[in-house]
Amino acid sequence: MLTVHSENELQLTADVLVIGGGPAAAWAAWAAASQGVKVIIVDKGFLGTSGAAAASGNGIMAPSPENWEKVLAERYRVGKNLANLRWIERVIEKTWLSLPLVESWGYRFPKEDGESVRQSYYGPEYMRVLRKNLLRVGVQILDQSPALELLLADDGSVAGARGVQRQHHRTYTVRASAVVLANGGCAFLSKALGCNTNTGDGLLMAVEAGGELSSMEASNHYAISTAFNATVTRGVPFGWASYTDEAGNDLGGYINGRRDPSFLPNALLKGPVYARLDRATPEVKAVVEKSHFIAFLPYTKAGIDPYTERVPVTLVLEGTVRGTGGIRIVNDDCATKVPGLYAAGDAASREFLAGLASGGGGPNAAWAISTGQWAGVGAADFAKSLGAHANERVARPGGQVGLGSSPSPTSETFDSEAIVRGVQAQMFPLEKNYLRSEQGLLDSLAKLETLWQQVQGNPKQDTVRDVEFSRRAAALTAVARWAYFSALHRTETRSEHIRIDYPETDPNQRYYQATGGLDKLWVRRDWITDAIATPPVQTTQTTTTVSKL
Repeated sequence: MLTVHSENELQLTADVLVIGGGPAAAWAAWAAASQGVKVIIVDKGFLGTSGAAAASGNGIMAPSPENWEKVLAERYRVGKNLANLRWIERVIEKTWLSLPLVESWGYRFPKEDGESVRQSYYGPEYMRVLRKNLLRVGVQILDQSPALELLLADDGSVAGARGVQRQHHRTYTVRASAVVLANGGCAFLSKALGCNTNTGDGLLMAVEAGGELSSMEASNHYAISTAFNATVTRGVPFGWASYTDEAGNDLGGYINGRRDPSFLPNALLKGPVYARLDRATPEVKAVVEKSHFIAFLPYTKAGIDPYTERVPVTLVLEGTVRGTGGIRIVNDDCATKVPGLYAAGDAASREFLAGLASGGGGPNAAWAISTGQWAGVGAADFAKSLGAHANERVARPGGQVGLGSSPSPTSETFDSEAIVRGVQAQMFPLEKNYLRSEQGLLDSLAKLETLWQQVQGNPKQDTVRDVEFSRRAAALTAVARWAYFSALHRTETRSEHIRIDYPETDPNQRYYQATGGLDKLWVRRDWITDAIATPPVQTTQTTTTVSKL
């Protein structure tokens, strides 16, 4: 690896650049390095402590082989005829085969009868092990180094990326033959646990480079949290709660003994809701407190007994992090439409795995492990195909908004914080983003368009943080526009996409919805032509078949 230091810029070269710092990024960097290529990974935070996975524990969709068919069928059912059987099976198998590697790297899974139980992980330790393994195989890690824009060669292929290093107060450039975008989805700075690094940067970079997004209408996942500390979004304990209104009247909230996902949003639109975990048995308490201990920290800090006292609850937007929408992948290697550019984890659309339903928790954890590896190997193979002189290509910066690359002398300097507040005002309210309608979406899009025009102006660029925050404001605005534009064009209710003016699921709308564009947005229907599967599940197809309109 070539390294050139200067006072104001760090210049590096590698075969593969991975952008991100969570599980998908770590797996991608390891997989690429395992192919014998030189790898650099850049993270907005400190790889191993930043991101949603590092913040707490998480389940993993990694059933033992005798249960694969059952889990496969359930995942397909949840996807409401939009998920893809072959992809679900690929993810399950790849994850199952990969977890023993984590154990060999030093992670200790719990044991039962002498056998490892690899069904969940403790985030901080899991990420510590992944970081240690990257260093062991020679991956160069740049922490506190958010990537801001891709570099593009004359033929349109990716050629690296540029960013800033906060701690060194300088810019950096990494020339690379291939790039993996694994920098998460977008939670719109809602303060959901571990998600404030997830601001849609990768989605904006992909579209600027000529890539596409898909299923962005599935961008409105909300998670339950205590209202007095609306950060810890771990909903498992609330499956044993009783819900009441301000006056103490029972609100129900369960269907056939299971929590109704639509109950809380609708109840909160009518007034305050309180929860008490009084349905939990001693056995449940022991398991939940151990596996989801972080969910109990707000109670401990506040001196509250959640089993006997009522606490106010709310919903926190997690956007595409536990939603589905993201960068459209076009083949089994998780390549995008842009040559040399790959996507993995929450940055990629999870439509093949979940349709428009949430893949949050175990499915998304498995998606990160599997797509990270496929993207890493794909990127390494692409880099090898270009040869040893690929980094000598002429390259240009791909960033088009929020970077001040072509400042207008007549434009005012936009206020990044004001832009973010404006985006949040359209994305956070349940009446706008959970219960959608044509008029509501059009109204929000008009306001977002005004914000988009503002971020075309001159960003404040006095410090590296100014540069980062102006670009972040542009990314949040862009993602919000794609989400609502996509939602406007899917005229049905399906899974997490709820249209109050189209309350039924339309069986004729069996397609993925691609979207993109910067100043001029567009959507395209990619029709699914595979036959709808019925139990028993059969997986004989070898490719995902879609047609385009």
